[in-house]
Amino acid sequence: MIVQMKKVSIVVLNSERKSSLKKLRKLGLVHLEALEGNGPVLAAFKESSSIADRAISIVDEIKVSKKRIPSQVQLDPNEADEKAREIVALADRKKALLDLITQSTIELERLEKWGSVDPSDFKSLAEKGLYMYMYEIPIDRYVLIGDNLKTMVVNSEGKIARFLLLSEEEVLERPEGLPPEAYAVPMPEKSTDQFAVDIQNAENEVAEIESKLIECKKFRDGMIGLKKALASDIEFETIYTGMERDGAKESESRTEQDTVETALEKEREEAGDTSGKLAWITGYVPADSVEDLCAACKLNEWACAVSDPADDDPVPTKLKNNRLVSIIYPLTDFLDVTPGYHEFDISGWFLLFFSIFFGMIFADAGYGALISLVGLILLAKAKAGKRSLPVLVIILGLCTMIYGILTCSWFGIDWNILPPWMVNISFSPISSAKMEMMGVADAAARANTNQKVFCFMLALVQLSVAHIKCFIADRKSLKCLGDLGSLLQLWGMFYVVMNMVVDGTRFPLANTGNPIPIFGGAVVLPSVMPLIAIGVLGFGFVLSFIFSNYEGSVGKSVLESCKNIISVLLGVVNVFSDIVSYIRLWAVALAGAAISSTVNSMAGPMFGKLAIVVFAVILLVFGHGLNMILNLLSVVVHGVRLNTLEFSQHLGMTWSGTKYRPFSENGDMKEVRVEGLGKAINAVGELGKLR
Repeated sequence: MIVQMKKVSIVVLNSERKSSLKKLRKLGLVHLEALEGNGPVLAAFKESSSIADRAISIVDEIKVSKKRIPSQVQLDPNEADEKAREIVALADRKKALLDLITQSTIELERLEKWGSVDPSDFKSLAEKGLYMYMYEIPIDRYVLIGDNLKTMVVNSEGKIARFLLLSEEEVLERPEGLPPEAYAVPMPEKSTDQFAVDIQNAENEVAEIESKLIECKKFRDGMIGLKKALASDIEFETIYTGMERDGAKESESRTEQDTVETALEKEREEAGDTSGKLAWITGYVPADSVEDLCAACKLNEWACAVSDPADDDPVPTKLKNNRLVSIIYPLTDFLDVTPGYHEFDISGWFLLFFSIFFGMIFADAGYGALISLVGLILLAKAKAGKRSLPVLVIILGLCTMIYGILTCSWFGIDWNILPPWMVNISFSPISSAKMEMMGVADAAARANTNQKVFCFMLALVQLSVAHIKCFIADRKSLKCLGDLGSLLQLWGMFYVVMNMVVDGTRFPLANTGNPIPIFGGAVVLPSVMPLIAIGVLGFGFVLSFIFSNYEGSVGKSVLESCKNIISVLLGVVNVFSDIVSYIRLWAVALAGAAISSTVNSMAGPMFGKLAIVVFAVILLVFGHGLNMILNLLSVVVHGVRLNTLEFSQHLGMTWSGTKYRPFSENGDMKEVRVEGLGKAINAVGELGKLR
């Protein structure tokens, strides 16, 4: 369930902001509203964090063998900050050297046909009254150079002639008599020999830098620790400098003074400030923790106001469920999806249906056994309090095993090779193996059809849950009749889907007088079901049209539906597409089964020859491993989608919530004051001069 939250405002003395915030952080109850901090210390913390993050990325990009990875060295915050800056400086220097190598190489390639070129030689001759300029021209156009120009051919290769234009005066403009095809070759900044030396020196220095960066990999853990510590300081400084307070606009220098003194860890006694100046902050607290907060406020002599949040307040969402349902949290945290405060908590339903979807997508008992084994290994290694993920993996593995057993799928092995008991324990409506063993004609086609029907039945159940929850939530308003109408549309549309997608003959839209078997005859519908389905669909549409927008007036609700008539009609189509969307479970499972069967077919003949048995085993491991990876991706794409999109849309959920994260201390985040923070120290020095 979603825990009820209260909005709180805490007022403290301005002169006690720092100590009050530390006490509030230690309390760890209040989720604070977003604040915008400022000041040189905050900027310095962010800069240092950015440098540490960049340094970590730099050392991570260096790929070396495991034998060459040095052991991690413990660093204090100042040492870690210094190493991070050193790594970034080395990386910047390496980039500059690589740019130098590139530019020098380009120059050498440009002047390669000219041989050795030294600008100083040209300059020396110019001082003696002889000016020379390098030109290139198509060799057949060289004869067009005017007789008034003095030239000297250096060489000609291919279709290009290279020549020097000689003059006793400096040529500032293009001389007359020079054909337009003649191209002036720019003089290089240095000699070609120097370019070659620079390239060699740069390459040597790059090699040294790369060696140093490899050694710097041993500081990675220290820099990660620094980044975590700085995250705590950034959070604290953001809140400290972003707090509302009396007289905050009276002096712009006051914020700077506050942040500088934070960096130096001095007691803040603001110049000219009185004990009457106040500061305050707003946040949210779980309703069951309000008493603890009030007690802390009384103990610390803070003023505290508690109220119910307004509808437009950014209230965070805190979920509270039993231990079984809570095992879905690692998945939702990974997906970073949180329901809004005024939305539904579907954690339990998410776990139930996701487990089913997972099992149907993998659809192999052998794969399920492997997944369960992985879960058991993770559970054995997991620490107390961190066992949700291993338990979730075990449950998903068991669901996969169950569905694989029901469909008689064991690593894609043909049922004729399997022991008879494996076939006997499968469920005949969805197991082609058991139906074939029973002599049923077109067993594979019937099993596939029944599996598609099962997908649509699953859609009917899950989406019905959504509308029932909406009906219960709106039960005190006539809007619940609109929810009932949506539910009836869903039920009526289910039969339409069966007609249009599964089999139009078996599921006619008219009364043929024959009963209608469904799911392999396990369920038999009366012959009048088509008329009932269409009637339910129409009646549901009418209810939804009249009451879906109800806000106290039926007339206004109908008028609103008329205004959005296109959206209303498309809503009926969306119900159809949402039900059909569940067929993806069958399609993905069918693709996975085909891959498994193909891998087995390729590896099977190899087992007849002893020399290539090893290759057969490698092929099986690789093929089935790749298939499991593809299935896992399919789970993320399809299994998650059906919960967070189709199911959630029928619930009216947008997953727009913010997770409840109280302002609190973290055992891995200790306060750190890095002496090397340039901006903070410079600011301290400037304010020191002013004093």
